[in-house]
Amino acid sequence: QVQLVESGGGLVQAGGSLRLSCADSGRTFSSYAMGWFRQAPGKEREFVAYINRSGGSTYYADSVKGRFTISRDNAKNTVYLQMNSLKPEDTAVYYCAADRAYIVNLSPRSYDYWGQGTQVTVSS
Repeated sequence: QVQLVESGGGLVQAGGSLRLSCADSGRTFSSYAMGWFRQAPGKEREFVAYINRSGGSTYYADSVKGRFTISRDNAKNTVYLQMNSLKPEDTAVYYCAADRAYIVNLSPRSYDYWGQGTQVTVSS
């Protein structure tokens, strides 16, 4: 069973940085590809970043490419999202998710397990 818990959100000024963490309390973390998604008020949940099981392959939404970095530590059962040069439009609840598939999935419907989310607010 995968149980994901996000942390690291908060309030930051535009141009600042935050690092989100997502820890899995189960024993199968390395069996899943991981993704980060976000959802702003009144908007649909959108893809942010993806990392495969080994951490050797990543994929980003165009809106965050060059600013955000996804990484994982399978020994710690944790996936990270380093967010730099934050903008007010990055404000959202950020979710991590686990995917059993072996292809890069950008749709939230493809993911099997979700964390509870962590709020990121970027002030201008």
